[in-house]
Amino acid sequence: MDYILLEDMRFFAHHGVFEEERRVGNYFTVDLKLGTSLSAAAESDNLIDTLNYGVAYEIVKKEMAVPSKLLEHVARRIIDALFDEFGRQLASVEIRLSKHNPPLGGEVGKATVILSREN
Repeated sequence: MDYILLEDMRFFAHHGVFEEERRVGNYFTVDLKLGTSLSAAAESDNLIDTLNYGVAYEIVKKEMAVPSKLLEHVARRIIDALFDEFGRQLASVEIRLSKHNPPLGGEVGKATVILSREN
């Protein structure tokens, strides 16, 4: 299996359990690992033969704009939307979604969830 990685995508969004978190917003980072076959694209040098990661980025951006309480919920929506868009072309997805400086009452750089799914 081959992979496309979209790393360190940064968003300002309104996710969090507490109402104030959703109102004020915070910074988030998304890392995406898309399992697919890249052999045809490697041979042809044609965008039509690969998974368009520009489209994948737009899916992540759209889902990050929808406020949610839990990072797990956002990550699952992103995975579902990617499979809806790419169908059988996508063999697997792994997502790391991090909230920067989570409100935990101490110094924590990020809180991260990792979800994955295979087609």
